[in-house]
Amino acid sequence: MRSVLITGGAGFIGSNFVHYWLAKYPEDRVVCLDALTYAGNLASLAGIAESANYRFVHGDICDTPLIEQLLREERIDHIVHFAAESHVDRSITGPDAFIQTNITGTHSLLKAAKGYWLGGEEGAPKEFLFHHVSTDEVYGTLGPNDPPFTETTPYAPNSPYAASKASSDHLVRAYHHTYGLPTTISNCSNNYGPYQFPEKLIPLMFIHILEGKNLPIYGDGKNIRDWLYVEDHCRGIDLVMEKGRRGECYNIGGINEWTNIDIVTLLCREVDKRLAANPELAARFPNTPINQGRNAESLITYVKDRAGHDWRYAIDPTRSNEELGYKPVESFETGIQRTLDWYFDNEAWWRQVMDGSYRDWIDANYGDSRGLLGL
Repeated sequence: MRSVLITGGAGFIGSNFVHYWLAKYPEDRVVCLDALTYAGNLASLAGIAESANYRFVHGDICDTPLIEQLLREERIDHIVHFAAESHVDRSITGPDAFIQTNITGTHSLLKAAKGYWLGGEEGAPKEFLFHHVSTDEVYGTLGPNDPPFTETTPYAPNSPYAASKASSDHLVRAYHHTYGLPTTISNCSNNYGPYQFPEKLIPLMFIHILEGKNLPIYGDGKNIRDWLYVEDHCRGIDLVMEKGRRGECYNIGGINEWTNIDIVTLLCREVDKRLAANPELAARFPNTPINQGRNAESLITYVKDRAGHDWRYAIDPTRSNEELGYKPVESFETGIQRTLDWYFDNEAWWRQVMDGSYRDWIDANYGDSRGLLGL
């Protein structure tokens, strides 16, 4: 039985990974650590709190004594590190939080893991692994005809977010090569799927369509991203942890490049199609364009491009394919349908996030929200 610490486990990818891991490895002990900042949502973990092998801890990865305490209390032998500030726009207007969480926080975890695992403590596990979850944005940007990023692509981050993640990658690599700490790194492409905070493209556009709000598209909408269904990402991380060479990094991608405008257009058409076929569903969302005799594409609005907007990301997952046997299970067609199914079926979840009633949900399920959130 493994004892796994998952940082950022109440966030988008982290919560999906908690669900994935407990379903696949129910005998493992899972400790979920999250600071519950704006994007951390305990509602994303509803339904698993009753598991005897699960524990949620409200805390900050920068709190090294807390990390050291958890490692010893739970005899942690695997750390899967998701916790990060991750929204590029926020990093442009407020980079300090990204430096603190993504760099200082990662270093805090590495220090604690090194001290516990390599310090010769009695009772410490003999086999252990620190897995660090990173992003393709550390590689910079690609031109229309450039080959996709590989694990040997030089780092060239263009936003404070990407720079902070690049720094954390380098720290993980350094702790492996300097101290012998067993580590692996995965760099993923753009994720989508259940539990994604509605500041990101797909859930934001979905909700705006339902509410009849403008769909703001940066620049000409031709920026390209490689899209990866979040459960495929979880499978990829699992394979890296199981089969990956220690000290190496692995790219996990969806082999699925789309322009932003094509993604938004697809969402418009898919949502329109579902609402047109289901009058009861359409009635739930009176402000959606289809109820006004218009299509959702009429909401598309082009806005000034953001600063330093990378043109294209694309991942070459050859190393993961050949060494790990990784291959995405979901096509974009199946993944986007599963995503829409989830958001239509979980309206209460995203409305709580959007309207602030998330605190009321915590009060009802976990006690006083002000105490839990440190307000």
